[in-house]
Amino acid sequence: MTLSTVPYALADEPFILMDITGILEDAGFRTYEASSGDAAIVMLPEYAHTITLLFSDVDMPGDTNGFALARHVAENYPWIEIVIGSGRVSPETGDLPEKATFLSKPFNAQMIHGHLRETLPDGKLPQPLKNAA
Repeated sequence: MTLSTVPYALADEPFILMDITGILEDAGFRTYEASSGDAAIVMLPEYAHTITLLFSDVDMPGDTNGFALARHVAENYPWIEIVIGSGRVSPETGDLPEKATFLSKPFNAQMIHGHLRETLPDGKLPQPLKNAA
C-alpha cells in the first residue's frame, strides 16, 4: 500500500464518520479520522506528508467548519486533494478553494467512488478504485 493514498475523513456525527471511513477504506484508502475541524488542524502537521485527500463535512463542532478547513489545507498543504460534503449547506463564492470539490448529501459509496474517480488525478487513486472503473 502506498502512503500517498491516505485520505482524511471528517464528519459531524460519529456514525457518518464511520460510514465515510468505511466507504473510503473499501475504495483502497487508509484513513485518519478527526471528529472536528479543530482536531484536524492539530493532526495535520504530523500526518500531512502521507495524506493525498481530505474528505470533510461542512458542519463541524468547534470553531473550524469544513469550508475553513478546506481553505487551510489548500493554503498549507497544496498536494492534498479536497472533497467537502453537506446536506444542509451549499458552497457560495469564496467558500471553497479553487481545487476543492463539493458533494451534496445524501451520498452513498457508489456516488463517492464515482466522484473520486472523476476528480482525483490518476496517480492519487488507489488500485481498488481504479479497478472498479
